[in-house]
Amino acid sequence: MVAVSYHDRVNVLQALDLASAAPFDRVEWFTLLEEEGGLRPFIALAAEGSHAAALPLMQQGGTLVPLANWYSFLWRPLATPGANQPALLEAIARDLSTKNSRMVLWPLPDEDRSATMLAAAFRAAGWVVIRQECDTNHILRLSGRSYQAYLASRPGPLRTTLKRKAKKLEVEIHSAFDPAAWGAYQEIYSASWKPAEGKPAMLRRFAEQEGAAGRLRLGIARHEGRPLAAQFWTVEAGTAFIHKLAHVEEAVPLSAGTVLTAALFERVIDTDQVEIVDFGTGNDPYKNMWMEETRKRYRLECLRPGNPACWPRLVRAGLRKLLRRN
Repeated sequence: MVAVSYHDRVNVLQALDLASAAPFDRVEWFTLLEEEGGLRPFIALAAEGSHAAALPLMQQGGTLVPLANWYSFLWRPLATPGANQPALLEAIARDLSTKNSRMVLWPLPDEDRSATMLAAAFRAAGWVVIRQECDTNHILRLSGRSYQAYLASRPGPLRTTLKRKAKKLEVEIHSAFDPAAWGAYQEIYSASWKPAEGKPAMLRRFAEQEGAAGRLRLGIARHEGRPLAAQFWTVEAGTAFIHKLAHVEEAVPLSAGTVLTAALFERVIDTDQVEIVDFGTGNDPYKNMWMEETRKRYRLECLRPGNPACWPRLVRAGLRKLLRRN
């Protein structure tokens, strides 16, 4: 017997042995979103015996959306190892139909079948599901290569830049949280071309947690002691995640950002021995210098066909589908 319940606090997930393969799957991440991100959770939970599946959601203008923000590379269902996810997710979808008429879920991966599985669960429960590509994830798959073997496959101009500029800079990589290094990161970020940090307290607390767990890789590049470039990476379950990067204008002639990126690649490939480097979402041109593969991210719009409020969206979706066929 599957029991479906709803909760307005993330701590309900702490008692569950949920599987995770990325920072964005962990209970600690959703706690940060709640406590530092200012988001109000709506956790849909299905349990059967010792197994469970959960959708961490929140309300946004009458629509259920992922409990996530711009720091999240992805969002997907959570489950305990060995759980019958299709059945548990269908139970959630069926029960949610009595409480809400529209859900929009993104950015969903599908290399693990998350998007396909969720779409099937909601369709089986009577929802109309509109699936669209919404973003691109850039990754590097190492396939056993060393850093030197990887570097040899990079574009010639990049290798030349590294050879000419690397000796002019001092690079440090912190795997434990260091307040002075974090201060340098903040100084660089504030002086860079990047917009103001949206949730600096959340990001710092995340860095502190990752440092305490040994997953942090915070890189700083300096020239004659002055910090010019900074990057915030983490390493988990065989993957290095590139969260944030920034440099100041004075860094450009010295290619400080490029040199720092290379140093972090060398660290995570040769020392941490990751299998994948994940550069997040977005089609920034500079990612092509480092990455070799892309993965699609998907958006599911789930609508209750019996609710008149959903009819205009269903009509528009039907017209778009008809036009594509013609």
